[in-house]
Amino acid sequence: MQLQQMQEEIAKLRGTVEVQQNDIDRMKQEALERYQELDKRISAGPGAGGAPAAGATDNSQSSGDINAGGAPTAPAAQAPAANAEPGDPAKEKVYYDAAFDLIKAKDFDKASQAFTAFLRKYPNSQYAGNAQYWLGEVNLAKGDLQGAGQAFAKVSQLYPKHAKVPDSLYKLADVERRLGHTDKVKGILQQVVSQYPGTSAAQLAQRDLQRM
Repeated sequence: MQLQQMQEEIAKLRGTVEVQQNDIDRMKQEALERYQELDKRISAGPGAGGAPAAGATDNSQSSGDINAGGAPTAPAAQAPAANAEPGDPAKEKVYYDAAFDLIKAKDFDKASQAFTAFLRKYPNSQYAGNAQYWLGEVNLAKGDLQGAGQAFAKVSQLYPKHAKVPDSLYKLADVERRLGHTDKVKGILQQVVSQYPGTSAAQLAQRDLQRM
């Protein structure tokens, strides 16, 4: 009797685990699709015309980051820039949101200037890692491959524990590919897969490696 009860409990637990695993797989797929859709809109550049579809937001700030969720990861402490201002989260968010609104409006020149100014003013902000990443995206949309590569590289250099690191490395590989540095691409993609398993960026990197 006890054995039968234990078997029934194990069966129930297995069912619960399967349901949870299915939910996790579905959430990962939805996150991957959101990442790809936003990436397509930004990569289309200003020539595509019109603003992004309603609801297009910085997932890392509003609807939950595709990798970590919640508030942005605080960066490691850095030496403040000469013209950096003292931390003020409320003011920082206003500046950051204003810069991101320029992305949604596809005004990439002003967005690049806004994020650059933000990073100069608030280098240690909790939003700095995201700002550094989006600076790379807008430079890429402008066709400034050198600027984009430098911006993406700085995410992992300056904010090594930030949730945007795997995304920035994946985009850095894309920039290196466009620049013709094919020898660097594979190494960066392998780094994303090995160091950040389970992230949307790792899934995309694995797909690209299989196509190489």
